[in-house]
Amino acid sequence: VLYKESVGTGTPTPITPEMERVKRNQEICSSVLYKENVGKATPTPVTPEIERVKRNQEIISSVLYKENVGKVTPTPVTPEMERVKRNQEIISSVLYKENLGRATPTPITPEMERVKRNQEHISSVVYKEGLGKATPTPVTPEMERVKRNQEHISSVLYKEHLAKGTPTPMTPEMERAKRNQENISSVLYSDSFRKQVQGKAAYVLDTPEMRRVRETQKHISTVKYHEDFEKSKGSFTPVVTDPITERVKKNMQDFSDISYRGIQRRVVEMERKRVDQDQETLTG
Repeated sequence: VLYKESVGTGTPTPITPEMERVKRNQEICSSVLYKENVGKATPTPVTPEIERVKRNQEIISSVLYKENVGKVTPTPVTPEMERVKRNQEIISSVLYKENLGRATPTPITPEMERVKRNQEHISSVVYKEGLGKATPTPVTPEMERVKRNQEHISSVLYKEHLAKGTPTPMTPEMERAKRNQENISSVLYSDSFRKQVQGKAAYVLDTPEMRRVRETQKHISTVKYHEDFEKSKGSFTPVVTDPITERVKKNMQDFSDISYRGIQRRVVEMERKRVDQDQETLTG
């Protein structure tokens, strides 16, 4: 406070290119002098003791930081604050893109792919090793009710924050792109289905409830079948009689008469007697 009271009113001066140049030179000189004063260091290996001390220091720093934090007064986010925040994000994005230089793309070699896969495997193994044992908790009806309420609240808040959209006409180009995407999705889905699902049976437990439903379905099917049979009983379907049908019918009647009267059996007996007589004639 006293420092600010003793400071008088100043006159702002514009930042000229010359001032920018001097400022950059001062920064370069400070960096050079800092590096000159730094002597040679001896690297030391990171031992488990150093790791333990480092973790303890981090924990102590975190505890002290939380102790020194006082009480704060929350302020509401006004539309003006939202507007300023969006403007700052846009300005930061523009300045970031302006400061980007030209990059040289490098091809992804098989060696890079192999190293990437190894790193993913190592990360997965290390992550699983750090996981402790968990205690499963049952899902109670109260937890289900709270979960559903949270989903309803989230859905309501999400719909409240939605702004009005501007409808865009569906052009033929958009229709063509949509159809192409559907075709690509269908091909990928079919390939995945053939590789993972096709040819594999789905096992379902035969529970008493399923057996009861199956028996009920059988009874319903039987009742429906008898009902349809009673309705169709006594009715017939007329068919056209043509020469071919008449011929087939006559042949079937002849076969039936032969089988019924035993004519076929007598013909076989007579044929056997005739063969025996021929044999006797030849031997006699």
